[in-house]
Amino acid sequence: MQHVDDIALARDACAGSRRAFETLVTRHYDRMFRFACQWCGDRTSAQDIVQEAAIKLARVICSFDGRAAFTSWLYRLVINCGIDWQRGQKRHAGSGGDAEALGVAAEGSAEDALHARQVLAQVDSLPAAQRTALLLVFGQGLSHAEAAQAMEVKESTVSWYIHEARKALGVKDGREAAHG
Repeated sequence: MQHVDDIALARDACAGSRRAFETLVTRHYDRMFRFACQWCGDRTSAQDIVQEAAIKLARVICSFDGRAAFTSWLYRLVINCGIDWQRGQKRHAGSGGDAEALGVAAEGSAEDALHARQVLAQVDSLPAAQRTALLLVFGQGLSHAEAAQAMEVKESTVSWYIHEARKALGVKDGREAAHG
């Protein structure tokens, strides 16, 4: 069971095991990078965010208490690093975005890439909490409960953020489409 293994690795890393720390970072690096890339919309900036997250992880690994899944705790860490990165920017670098951040294949049509950049720009313009909730749930496949753990908010708050984001983006859900 990976959750139990992550807890044991985090405990060992806290005790000073470099091997345990490296295993955790290696195991979760791709997930951290994909999320950071979706969050900021730029692969180069995402690398900076993940590098900062790995450095911060080394400093705060002992604060992981195992009550939440390690991945939820790690998303919170990456979110915080992303927010710090964004504050450090004079202007958010995600506008225009990297179509690959939304998972658009390089061989996709030019229209698909253009549409992905437009959607990314719209998502990028959302308030940080709404953007984060959308990316955790739809970009990373987390449940509302898991996203709530990562964002350190109630599950109903995540649902509200997603509702407000969908409204701001003009996306109708199945119920609205059926009645409207």
